[in-house]
Amino acid sequence: MTLTASSSTLQRVTIVTETFAPEINGVANTLGHLVRGLISRGIEVQVIRPRQNRNDLSTSQGKLHSITLPGLPIPGYNALRFGFPLIGRIRKAINRFAPQAIYVATEGPMGWAAVSAARASGITVLSGFHTNFHQYIEHYRLGALEGLAYRYLRYFHNRTNGTLVPTRIQRDELDAHGFHNVRVMARGVDSQLFSPQKRSAELRKQWGVREDDLVLLYVGRIAGEKNMDLALATYRRLLAADERVKLVLVGDGPALAGIREHYPAVICCGMQRGEDLARHYASGDVFLFPSKTDTFGNVVTEAMASGLAVVSFDYAAAHEHIHNGQNGMLAPFGDDQSYIRCAETLLDSPNLLRRLRQQACLHAGSISWNSIVDDFIQRLNGATAEVIQHGTEQNNTAKSRATV
Repeated sequence: MTLTASSSTLQRVTIVTETFAPEINGVANTLGHLVRGLISRGIEVQVIRPRQNRNDLSTSQGKLHSITLPGLPIPGYNALRFGFPLIGRIRKAINRFAPQAIYVATEGPMGWAAVSAARASGITVLSGFHTNFHQYIEHYRLGALEGLAYRYLRYFHNRTNGTLVPTRIQRDELDAHGFHNVRVMARGVDSQLFSPQKRSAELRKQWGVREDDLVLLYVGRIAGEKNMDLALATYRRLLAADERVKLVLVGDGPALAGIREHYPAVICCGMQRGEDLARHYASGDVFLFPSKTDTFGNVVTEAMASGLAVVSFDYAAAHEHIHNGQNGMLAPFGDDQSYIRCAETLLDSPNLLRRLRQQACLHAGSISWNSIVDDFIQRLNGATAEVIQHGTEQNNTAKSRATV
């Protein structure tokens, strides 16, 4: 494909990802908002991804064109799949669609093949750094592989025209590790869906919770890499001080069975979506985000929009959006005891809790997905313009040499 100056106005964008709706995770959630935002602006979108089941076939509906290819379950994440590196099929699909730009959201075999196909076709390709796989490796005590994982990720992303990350901290970290052209693209939140207005006395009654009980809420994958041990330790400490404390878990994962066995009083609600998820958020009081591995954590801003006081380490989404003691509580990164003390402060200070919940909601109202989509389009347009300019300069240089 030969790029021309007119290619700087986006009409078609290809997104390659190994996870997409209806799968529930931060990457799929972010991509869903980006795809809907692009389509609402009249841009056609091609999504290339692994099949989620045997009936998940390629389809076209309006401006959304979904290409599904073979894949296999990810070990330990059976609900997710990784795609095969079918570079020939991916390149054929891309060239047929003829996008001005490609966004590769995941760094698996399918993402690798997509970057190779984009480079071979001369199409602008940006990548997303959505998951700290190298930190997951460390958590599962495979530390010997961490350096190898970082080298792979650096090589993968440096083959693209730029890498988009959700926070300034992550940009600085990747810059320090030799990643090139790293740019921040923030995340938004749907404040119409997630709102304190969705609080449900009926749902709290189903939980066996009284109005004056303090509900600690966790939403997300229930697994060791999400630091569930700290969430449970926080719950135990607060429960020892006040029997009104309850813990509600929303989500699924390999650690859930053990929690149910050893903590029968913990309320486990399973996976929730849409309005049901919004009701669960708003019916809590304090949101626990104990993770040390997330690149962002969309659940943080969703909890804030729902009017919860978030307790988090000072990194990722919390570092970007929470001011300690003003609209949430922050502990120094990795300091578990400080984290627990932050939660204890809210138990002992109901007026502070009330103020944090109000301010969290107000702040979340200023985080719009519309502005994030506009930024995404500008990033794609800007990268495309750089490729065109570079190609023009190379052509002019070649012509000058030919005439000498």
